[in-house]
Amino acid sequence: MNAIIFDYGNVLCSPPLASEIDAMASILGLTVVDFQQNYWRDRLAYDEASLDPRTYWNAVAQRPLSADDIDRVQEIDSASWSHPNRLMPEWARRVRTAGFRTALLSNIPIPVRDYIVRCPWLPAFDHTTFSCDLRRAKPAPEVYRHSLNGVHAAPADALLVDDRVENIRAAEKLGIHSILFTTPEEFSQYLARRFAIDVPVVATVKQGHDEN
Repeated sequence: MNAIIFDYGNVLCSPPLASEIDAMASILGLTVVDFQQNYWRDRLAYDEASLDPRTYWNAVAQRPLSADDIDRVQEIDSASWSHPNRLMPEWARRVRTAGFRTALLSNIPIPVRDYIVRCPWLPAFDHTTFSCDLRRAKPAPEVYRHSLNGVHAAPADALLVDDRVENIRAAEKLGIHSILFTTPEEFSQYLARRFAIDVPVVATVKQGHDEN
């Protein structure tokens, strides 16, 4: 094992806050339930840059929006994906310092990409693969191959950390080792059982507890 590939959403960053979801739904005049359903319906096409922001947000709202409303909802959406997850960004830094090649592999639209790459907490990676640049998204096989090529790793020498079952299964079909991410603590335990990576997340977990 010489390369670790990190998903972004819900792995390196935490999910959007309820207040952010409420704010976006309010701008679009939708209930939270309708907003969340519409938000995810065409999200993959938005991640692949098949839809521009105006087309995407009009589809979410199911009506034409003003430029001001699109700017407002887009700013909240981008910020909502910029909250660091507990412990994982720091672990990504530590494994890279330890000599592992690291990659960021994310399904992400252009405006959110442009926002999160400026986050000061985001660690450095040896390679990044964003769906909006490649115009293909996980779980398409070529997306994983692009990431593997970027870190010069064979599938058997790489580990993917992702929070979606369909992405994990697609990676495993290509021979990439994978862990379905839930929490840092569960990830730490599973990592220790399966892989000889001498950068235990548990050390970071203990440090985080000591600081509280």
